[in-house]
Amino acid sequence: MSLADSRPRPDGPARGRPRSEAVERAILDSVMKLLEEGVPLAELSIERVARTAGVGKATIYRRWKDKEELFVDVVRAAEPPDPELPGTSLRDDLVVLLESLRRRGLLQRSSVILHNVYAQMKSSPRIWAAYHAGVIAPRRAAALEVLRRAQENGELRTDVDLDLVNDMFVGPMLVRSVMRPEADLPEGLAERIVDMVLEGLRPVRSAVP
Repeated sequence: MSLADSRPRPDGPARGRPRSEAVERAILDSVMKLLEEGVPLAELSIERVARTAGVGKATIYRRWKDKEELFVDVVRAAEPPDPELPGTSLRDDLVVLLESLRRRGLLQRSSVILHNVYAQMKSSPRIWAAYHAGVIAPRRAAALEVLRRAQENGELRTDVDLDLVNDMFVGPMLVRSVMRPEADLPEGLAERIVDMVLEGLRPVRSAVP
């Protein structure tokens, strides 16, 4: 599958002329081609991308306002798509969210290109900020919404800090996938994390006399 195929489409109207799937695919693939050839992010200019893709600079600027926005879309398209949540229970939703993180960790380990992309992205404050705003923040917001619903329907205690609770679920998976690259990411890890953390967060049921 081409990188552009999995790229989420914006809900609002497209900027400039109507989008061309083939053109966008050529541009995104060209960026990945340059990265595969070892071109540092600092040297990945719009001019060079346009030349590699066989398009004009104006074609790129009609779709992305700058290199940072283009690069974030390249990284997003190279990642697995965000999962659809079942909505059947707090546990089910959390397991799906953490399983998505586990698979991202495995993909980053197995892909030298993705590993280099993330490393370069973090060296650029502007690109990291754009990635955080466009990718990380929405994912965090989705997880917090799952926890809020769980509090409202009685699946989660009402006296807990949801921001901290979210970190308690996500933290172990991120530590294993990012800070401990030698650690295993086995199947079933998402379920184990969710069940261990939930054990202390569920409401305490009063005993019926």
